[in-house]
Amino acid sequence: MKSGWAQIIAIWVLVALATILVTVSGLESKKAFESYGAILASSCAAVALIHLFKSRPAGIVRELIYVAGGSYLMLAIASSYLFLRG
Repeated sequence: MKSGWAQIIAIWVLVALATILVTVSGLESKKAFESYGAILASSCAAVALIHLFKSRPAGIVRELIYVAGGSYLMLAIASSYLFLRG
């Protein structure tokens, strides 16, 4: 597995864990949605930080797209769950 995919999957795992933690914590929906926004922003910032420390810009756009897309999908599913839960 290329290192780019390892980083993408590692960030997805962290996003999934944070999403589950926020979803089951019992926060009211508005606070949970705000936390989801912070999780999404943090996942994109993590990619930028990794590339900043590596000092190698190759592949940053692809990794940002995959991380943001996967994170958005996980958070959309969690948001739907909270919305339907009422």
